[in-house]
Amino acid sequence: MAKIVLNKSNYFHNLKIISEKAGSIDKVAVVLKDNAYGHGILEIASLAKEFGITSAVVRTVQEAEQIETFFSQILILADTNISTYSHTFHIVINSLDEIQRLPENTNVHLKVDSGMHRNGITINSLEEAIYGIYKKKLNLTGILTHYRSSDELSCEFFWQRSVFRQIKYETKMICEKLFLPIPKFHSANSSALFKFKNFDEDLVRVGIASYGYIETNTIFKNPYFKPVMSLWAKKITTRNIKKNQKIGYGGLFLVKKDMKISTYNLGYGDGFLRIDDTKKYTTTKGYEILGKVSMDNISVNSTDDEICIFDDVRELAKLHNTITYEITTALSPNIPKEIR
Repeated sequence: MAKIVLNKSNYFHNLKIISEKAGSIDKVAVVLKDNAYGHGILEIASLAKEFGITSAVVRTVQEAEQIETFFSQILILADTNISTYSHTFHIVINSLDEIQRLPENTNVHLKVDSGMHRNGITINSLEEAIYGIYKKKLNLTGILTHYRSSDELSCEFFWQRSVFRQIKYETKMICEKLFLPIPKFHSANSSALFKFKNFDEDLVRVGIASYGYIETNTIFKNPYFKPVMSLWAKKITTRNIKKNQKIGYGGLFLVKKDMKISTYNLGYGDGFLRIDDTKKYTTTKGYEILGKVSMDNISVNSTDDEICIFDDVRELAKLHNTITYEITTALSPNIPKEIR
C-alpha cells in the first residue's frame, strides 16, 4: 500500500503563525474532523498536543473518543446521537430540538445562524435557546457562528461579523439576567482569522491553514503556510514497453518510443482521484502518470523503487477543478502514516 508522510516541522511552522495571529496558543482549536482532513486524526492530535494545543474540533463523538486523552476541550460539531458524555466534550447545539435530547450537565456551545443559513438557531431564537439550556441544566460554555464568504473578496464577511457582535451583546444580556457565566465566543475559521486586523475572540477553529493551505482570494496577503502531507507509492513491477503499444484501461496512452515504465501501488481505491490521459499530471520529480489511474495502481515513466506523488496538492486541486480539502480528505484512512 502507498503511504502518507507528515512533515512535523511544517506543521509546527503553521501552528506558530496561527498562534501568533490569534494572540495566544490557548485560543487555537485544531480542526481534526474527517480524519484530520485525511492527514490522520491520531497522528495530527499527537503533534498538536506536542506543540501545546489544548483544544480540538471534531465532527462526531466517535472522533472525540479517539483523541480524548490529547486535549482538555473537544468541540463536537454535528453529532445527532449523543449517547456518551465526557467533561472534555463540548457539544454544538444546532437547533432548539437538540436541547431536549442532551443529558443534564452536558457542556454545550450554541450555534447561531448569522447569515450562512446552514446550521444554527436564528438570532430571534437566541433568548429561547439560552433559557432552554438553563432549564435543562446544561452548561453553556460557548456561542459560535460560521462565515459563508470569509475566503472571498466580499463585504459579506464584515456584515456577518456585525451580526455576530449583536449576538454577543444579546447573549451577555441574557446570561446576566440568569446569573450565568459569560460563554466563550468564536466565529473564525482559517481564512477568517487572517481577515481580522486584531483578533479579539476567545477561540479560532483552524483547519486547512494548519495543514498548509488557505483558500482565499489571491488579493489577500496571507502568510506562507507549508503543506504537511506528502503521498508516496512503492513500485510493483517494471517492464519494457515498445513504440506504438498502449498502456492501461482503454489504451489511452500511446507509447511514442521504446521506454521503461513501472506500476505503483496507488489508485482510486486509495482515494487518489482518477486521472486519464486528458489530464496530465507529473510527480514531484517530474515523472508522468500514464493513461488512466486504476483502482489499485498507476503507471509511471519511472523505475524508482518509491516515488513521491505530491508534497503540495494545489496542482492536483486545479487539475480536478476542486479545492485542496477534497484532495486530502478523499484519501483512504487505511493508508499508513509516518511522521518525519
